[in-house]
Amino acid sequence: MTTKSHPTRTSPTATAHRPPAGRAAGPAAPVRALRAVRARAGAAVRTVDARTPADRDRAIDGLRALALLAVPTGHWLLGGFTRDADGALHNASPLTALGFLAPASWLLQMLGIFFLVGGHASVLSLRRTAARGGSTTRWLGGRIARLGRPVLGVTAVWATLIPLLHGLGVPTATLRTGATLVIQPLWFVGIYAVVTALTPYCAVAARRLGLWSAAPLLASVAAVDFLRYGPFAAAVPSWLSLLNLLPGWLFAYQLGVCWGERRLGRRAAWGLLLGGTALFAALLVFFHYPASMVGVPGQDRTNSHPPSLLVLALAAAQSGAAVLLRDKLAGLLRRPALWAPVVVINLSAMTILCWHQTAMFAAAVPASIVGAVPGLTTVPDAVVWIPERLAWMPVLAVLLVLIGAVTRRFEAPWAGVGRTLRTSAAVLAAAFAVFALGYA
Repeated sequence: MTTKSHPTRTSPTATAHRPPAGRAAGPAAPVRALRAVRARAGAAVRTVDARTPADRDRAIDGLRALALLAVPTGHWLLGGFTRDADGALHNASPLTALGFLAPASWLLQMLGIFFLVGGHASVLSLRRTAARGGSTTRWLGGRIARLGRPVLGVTAVWATLIPLLHGLGVPTATLRTGATLVIQPLWFVGIYAVVTALTPYCAVAARRLGLWSAAPLLASVAAVDFLRYGPFAAAVPSWLSLLNLLPGWLFAYQLGVCWGERRLGRRAAWGLLLGGTALFAALLVFFHYPASMVGVPGQDRTNSHPPSLLVLALAAAQSGAAVLLRDKLAGLLRRPALWAPVVVINLSAMTILCWHQTAMFAAAVPASIVGAVPGLTTVPDAVVWIPERLAWMPVLAVLLVLIGAVTRRFEAPWAGVGRTLRTSAAVLAAAFAVFALGYA
């Protein structure tokens, strides 16, 4: 007896879900692509870590990266716009109406850390240059060139953009607002260049006096503050406050030089942390210094321009904390995944400083055409503005990355750039300064 064989029957459902021949099932292809991206990123991270010299001070680079990131974060969070009836943008600050945000400026004002790290790095770099037989003049020239190239680049580009944007219908008032945003962080470059030029003298003072070499700077700022805010304030000319510019920012730099000269140890760091914190609290509570570390429109006193004694108190506390946390930070940055971003940020330091305000402007100008865009072109006078601006932060970060990918070349030596192009860039930069200062 024979049995008839029947062909195997397949469920219609199974047939419908069977993937075509040669094509991966389900989400396998996207998953493989994601894994490939992760693998490449992991390889890049490990390469950066492997190429880092064993004697590289990762904690110093980490502190510098932290201070650098605080600059765009602070400007993006504590700076806003208003849009007038003609659609023009004007600078505004949420601190005008939302005074409770002032303590955020204590965390975001990290220029003390930046000058501390700058002093530490500069004195070690100068020492290495001297050991190789190099001259101080040439060392200083290289440092100033590294600061100047990106500044010349951003101002020359803006000088080119202003007539172009004006021709496209962007209001002149908006362009002036953008120019002030660009200039806002650039004052730092000039001050930093001056204190860098003083590095040899700072080093001599640190070797002879140790941490006490910073005391005259603190005393100088305290004396000027007493004159401009004390019982004789009415008779003191307003320009006297400018005397605080150099000692106010040189203070943290001198602490960094002392650190690099091994004259700032853990015991002294505890003194800076506790003493700076106590002085900071006393100035706020008993001497009624403004709570915000950045200028607030409408207030007759400001802590940062020029620096007041409150800035030095904060810098002292930050410097003490940085010295005490150095070893822990260095240990954390032994992890390749944490170290690689620090390297990228440090390599793009001047790009971040020079172009982060342009990134915010690039988002705000198209929004101003649309109208009142929450968190971007609306008046920053309500609590709801804070989460709205936070929602824009990733967009601003992406814009900065895109802009930086093009403009970072200004940080590199301008090899192959002839005298004509250099002169043209200088002329454009001067033209931008004329416009930004309101003379054109």
